[in-house]
Amino acid sequence: MKQMTFCMGISLALLSCVPEAPAQVPDLSEWSVHDPDRPQPPVVTPGADGASPSDAIVLFDGSDLSAWQHTDGNDATWTLRDGYMEVTRGSIMTRQGFGDMQLHIEWATPNSGDGQNSGNSGVYLMNTYEVQVLNSYENATYPDGQAGSVYGQYPPLVNASRPPGQWQSYDIVFRRPHFSEDGSLESPARVTVFHNGVLIQDNVVLTGPTGHRSRPPYEAHEDRLPLLLQDHSEPTRFRNIWVREL
Repeated sequence: MKQMTFCMGISLALLSCVPEAPAQVPDLSEWSVHDPDRPQPPVVTPGADGASPSDAIVLFDGSDLSAWQHTDGNDATWTLRDGYMEVTRGSIMTRQGFGDMQLHIEWATPNSGDGQNSGNSGVYLMNTYEVQVLNSYENATYPDGQAGSVYGQYPPLVNASRPPGQWQSYDIVFRRPHFSEDGSLESPARVTVFHNGVLIQDNVVLTGPTGHRSRPPYEAHEDRLPLLLQDHSEPTRFRNIWVREL
C-alpha cells in the first residue's frame, strides 16, 4: 500500500509535506479473549455536569488564579468574579506544562462586535496550537477563524455555537507532536474537539503551529508546554477548566 502524504503550501516558494503512517492492526495476542487475569483498568470517578473527574488536574474552579500567570511570569490579573475569570490585561498561561491531554474548558463571549471582533480569544495547546474562541452565532467570518476552528488550518465540521452571553464548552483531546534528536518531525500533532458536546474536529493532523495569515512549519519544542488563554481585547469569560494527562 502506498504511503499517504499530507501536503500543504507554506508559501509560494515552499511546500511542506507531513507523512501519515498507514493504519496497522494492533497485536492483542498477549492476552486471550475475555482473560480474567488481564489487568483491570484504574478506577476514575466521573464528575457530574462537566465537573472534573477524580484524576483531573483542576486549573480553574472559580475561586482563584493560582494555577495561572502572565506570559512575563507575573501572577495572572484577569478579573475574577461569580465563579469565572474575564479577559483583561494580557494573555495568561498555566504554570504547569502539558503534552498529551484531555482538556475541558467553558467560555462565554460578550454580546458586542461582529466578525473577528466579537468575543475573540483562543485556547492555545502547548502555547502553540490554537483552537479559536469567538462568537460564531449568526456572526459570519472566515471559516478557519470561527469558533472551534484550528486557527488558519481547519474550520469546524459544523457550527455548534450558542448565542453570546451563554456558557459554551470545549472538550479537547490533544496528541502532541514528536521530534527526533536532530529536531526533525517524527509525527505531527493531532486534535479532536467537541463543542457543546458536538464533534467539530475529528482527529485532524496539524500542519504546524497556528498563525494569522500564515501556516508556519513545525519547529522542535519541549514535550510539555503551558496551556495559554489569549487576550484579544475582548472581555471573554472562562470557567471550569481541567486537564487529564494522557
